[in-house]
Amino acid sequence: MWSSRRATGPGQSRGGHLLRWLGLRVCRRSTLVFALLWFGSWVFLNGLVFVHRTILSDFCTDDKSKRILQRVCEEYHEGSLTGDLCEDLCVTAQVEYKRCLYYENGKKVIEAHWRGTPVVLKSKQENFSSYESLGLLEYQDPAEELSPLDVVFYATLEIRNSLGLDVALNASFPPIWAQRLRDRGRPYSRAELTSLWSLLQQEEYTFLRVLQDLSHHVAKVLGSCGHFYAVEYLSAGHAWDQNIFSLEGVSAGPWTARDMVHRIALSFLDMAWRFDNEFSHRLHLCDIKPENFAIRKDLTVVAIDVDMAFFEPKMRDILEQNCTNDDDCNFFDCISKCNAKTNKCSSKRKNSNLQVICEKIFRTWFSPTLLGAKAGLPIQVDLQRAVQDCAETPGGEDEERAQAVQTRLLDLLTRLLHQGTSTERVDANEGGIHPHGALNF
Repeated sequence: MWSSRRATGPGQSRGGHLLRWLGLRVCRRSTLVFALLWFGSWVFLNGLVFVHRTILSDFCTDDKSKRILQRVCEEYHEGSLTGDLCEDLCVTAQVEYKRCLYYENGKKVIEAHWRGTPVVLKSKQENFSSYESLGLLEYQDPAEELSPLDVVFYATLEIRNSLGLDVALNASFPPIWAQRLRDRGRPYSRAELTSLWSLLQQEEYTFLRVLQDLSHHVAKVLGSCGHFYAVEYLSAGHAWDQNIFSLEGVSAGPWTARDMVHRIALSFLDMAWRFDNEFSHRLHLCDIKPENFAIRKDLTVVAIDVDMAFFEPKMRDILEQNCTNDDDCNFFDCISKCNAKTNKCSSKRKNSNLQVICEKIFRTWFSPTLLGAKAGLPIQVDLQRAVQDCAETPGGEDEERAQAVQTRLLDLLTRLLHQGTSTERVDANEGGIHPHGALNF
């Protein structure tokens, strides 16, 4: 009996081990499949949540935009906010909603018509309550009112803080705007003060409101209601179009399409020079791309998005960071050098506004591909070389050379413009060029 069991035992034992091994392997495989399915489901669900929060929640819809404006009007009727745009927006319906242009992380940009004029409504936050309240009002007796001079003083402090300016009071506040506030015949209500305070917390509004009295190269603020402000509607440039700007509707006059290109380029040069020299501090544009500029009907170049614009003092604070190499010192289009001894970025910008404009805009405009048969003309060759030199000249470091390049560009574009008005007008009359066409060469 013992021998029989012994004879059959090993086979059975091996069979049992095999079955257990197979069962264990199947169990492990099932567990692995289950784990993979669970992990895949987790990734899928989290992906849906991410898409909902980052894309669907920020999706630019008409319904959501109208609800936001409706809340603004409800708060206006409650007396919480006010502005010179509110009556037309909330009572007389002279502000006509058109479409949502942009919405991300609360920032809202809406196209509308105000008394028949196209405007753009903007706010950094969609809700009025998202802005900090004016602390002074929390400790002030409701019966007391701030005088216009007090408003100018506190608004100036906020502007200086927002723009990073440490200059004299009069130099940091737009003189025309300040005069309007001072000349007001009556004190400011709480709704007016809280509305003004919400606007001053938006750097772009502050920039546009300060600079519009000083420069024609920025979009103009036309009015406001609470935390929303209206700026002039201008057609922005397009990165996907090599021509950048559409010239439909501009006042072309006797100019050909090529004339208009040269005039726009000259306006870019004028803007770059004025931003470098006309203010108390140099103004740096750190996000230079076609979408951030537009042209008026007279072909003036206008900065319409200045979220990434900084005066020199604030620019230095931004650039002066820890670093291990030069790449650590790149702040979008504003770059500096890394000091290997101190491991600190230089507070002085290495490049310049004009250098980036030449690299990102002029180099495409005046490339041989776009110019076609005219690319070989001596003056066009000289212009291409000047644009290349401009794009490669570190304008922030070698200002003398950068000024020489700018003067050369100005001379060549002026000569081309004069040639165009004297010769190409004849071609246009013969049917070769249409003044209102796109920037086709």
